[in-house]
Amino acid sequence: MNATSSEVWDPFGTLRNALWIGGGQWAGKSTVARVLAIRHGLTAYHYDYHDARAHNDRRIARRVRLGEPTADPDPETVWVNTTPQEMADETLAGFPARFEWALDDLRGLVSGRPVVAEGWGLRPELVAPIIDSPCRMIVMVPSEAFRQRQLRELPRAGSLRLQVSDPERAQENRLARDRLVADEAVRSACRLGIRVLEVDGSDDAEVVADTVADHFGSYL
Repeated sequence: MNATSSEVWDPFGTLRNALWIGGGQWAGKSTVARVLAIRHGLTAYHYDYHDARAHNDRRIARRVRLGEPTADPDPETVWVNTTPQEMADETLAGFPARFEWALDDLRGLVSGRPVVAEGWGLRPELVAPIIDSPCRMIVMVPSEAFRQRQLRELPRAGSLRLQVSDPERAQENRLARDRLVADEAVRSACRLGIRVLEVDGSDDAEVVADTVADHFGSYL
């Protein structure tokens, strides 16, 4: 997205006032956003929830426009027979279109307090042209030890729950993809002067939320 913040269509000023939490999977982004929403009376926007549900019609329509099959790809092909790098490249290539769908969601929100938007698809290079200061965004990534702990403790993280020939390989591919995508978020944030916060599990969510709140400062 090449537009500056003054050029982005923002009918209610929601995007200009938003706070953004991007980064890697399993870093606690959703939890921190909920803590901040409750503490500060913000509206929390969970990218993953909308992307997995409300955006499916748009995803199918895009496939039709591109002449692609409308059905989801075969899980065996996606998770077992594709390399992590290929998976990461495909994920990263799809983020710009999916980001536009998220912006449409956010444009429809009106709140007396800022919206805090979180999700791995909120990439630094996509958000940066919209914000007036890098302090409006933070990138959270898990340490490897914390990622492994999340996988053990979070029911939704532990398994793909798909019928594939090699579930162990599918999970390994998924984790390797997530590492690559998180690493790219870090590189992008560093190029743009956006803060990166590595979450290692030594602090609970309330303390991590304190750190994020301090970063957002007067915008809260």
